[in-house]
Amino acid sequence: MSKKYLVSGMLILLLVLSAGCGQKPQASPGNSQNNATDNATENATNSTTNNGVSDPTTASPGNSQENQDKDKPADNSTTKTIDSYYTDDQMLELKKVSKDISYSSDTEKYEAALKTLQNSSSTELFALWEKVVFKSVKFENGELTVDITLPDEARLGAGGESLALDSLKQTLFQFSEVKSIELLVDGAQVESLMGHEELEHPMTRN
Repeated sequence: MSKKYLVSGMLILLLVLSAGCGQKPQASPGNSQNNATDNATENATNSTTNNGVSDPTTASPGNSQENQDKDKPADNSTTKTIDSYYTDDQMLELKKVSKDISYSSDTEKYEAALKTLQNSSSTELFALWEKVVFKSVKFENGELTVDITLPDEARLGAGGESLALDSLKQTLFQFSEVKSIELLVDGAQVESLMGHEELEHPMTRN
């Protein structure tokens, strides 16, 4: 009988031990929630700071746009409609055309006006200064000094030269502050621009 009870007791003990080993430990719900909260907080902190430096990938769109706007230069340009002068395809007379120019200073205004003389924007009109190179413009005490380079292909006949000078004067003298125009070729005064017409130094209002 004692052996029977002993064997039965050992079987019961083995069953108890087997049941205990088969159960898996479960994490406390409270601990799981706390760990998830801690991980989210740590990730958020790491995404916004790195040794005290903000992560640019997490910067707000509003701040990014504000910084871009600060980097843009202020637009202080002025737009003005002026008269520019060209000739017909027969070079018989000057034709006036309204042109819009934009500038931020007086020097830029005169440069923009001169550039209009190089493009008529019309197949029916000829730009007399199209192939001339305007090197520099300087305004002082009412006198506008214009220095140019005159390539051979920019030279015109007697009629074209006269019209070219008239178009230059009428375009620049529409600015009331310009009292005279000193036209130089490669920094020097010349007797004639293209060899046909005498060039005044300076040219003045009629």
